Amino acid sequence: MFTGSEVEAAAARIAGHIRRTPVMAAGPGLFMKLEHVQHTGSFKARGAFNRILSAREHGELPESGVIAASGGNAGVAVAHAAAALGVVAEVFVPETAPEVKVRKLAALGARVRQVGRIYGDAYEAAIKRVADTGALLCHAYDQPEICAGQGTSGLELLAQTGGVDTVLIAVGGGGLMAGVATAVEGRAKVVGVEPERIPTLHRALEAGAPVDVEVGGLCADSLGATRLGDIAFEVAVRTGVESLLVADEDIAAARRALWDEHRLVVEHGTAAALAALATGAYRPEPGERVAVMLCGANTDPSDLAG
Repeated sequence: MFTGSEVEAAAARIAGHIRRTPVMAAGPGLFMKLEHVQHTGSFKARGAFNRILSAREHGELPESGVIAASGGNAGVAVAHAAAALGVVAEVFVPETAPEVKVRKLAALGARVRQVGRIYGDAYEAAIKRVADTGALLCHAYDQPEICAGQGTSGLELLAQTGGVDTVLIAVGGGGLMAGVATAVEGRAKVVGVEPERIPTLHRALEAGAPVDVEVGGLCADSLGATRLGDIAFEVAVRTGVESLLVADEDIAAARRALWDEHRLVVEHGTAAALAALATGAYRPEPGERVAVMLCGANTDPSDLAG
């Protein structure tokens, strides 16, 4: 079972390698954790550092380095952490990956392999490469070390706010949700917010297990996991994580509001968490202290101009 002690250990392990991101008071009883200003523009740097450092600490980091499969933020985070730690990194992406992300991976020193049309193709190729080389696999969201690293943002949030009652988090594969829900277990509840067109958590809770879902819409680039992770499902059930769905148009409006009202630039998937508040999908009780996790900023901001 994935536990809070793993998150505490991760916090000690990655200290000095990641940014302690700020918390902004956005209104009475409302806080926003600005994790989108983390290294590489997303929370995923936390898990990447913890996965690699943990392997090194336990003598399990091979000379062949690390391998990841990702269409975006997870691959960039692994490439960044590997470069910072002097480790060879190989990242598999689908042929459809945006060229800007491919260039960023290469600029960080990673060997980039473009395979197949979808993430699943790249992931299968990565698994085969791990088997052939003995390299360390860094999963995008479903490994204890990855989830524990992501959960350190929750520990920071509690310390920075003096405690909150509820944390709203956008969910794709569920690594961030699993880590934070475990970190705040017994001290705050977590609400997972998903686009209507990518309901991985919602469908898993309905079915009683992770199931495949179709992926589409505005948030496919950042919340585009086709299936909730096993760790995320176990944590969601154990800690009572709620699931809310929001429409793409409401996500776009929330993203625009973050820019118009706070001059914060985030990717669409990140704005899903705020959309739950803006639409009334989540209605805080009087006096409830609510935090919104702003988890990523790897976006094209040109549509926010004006």
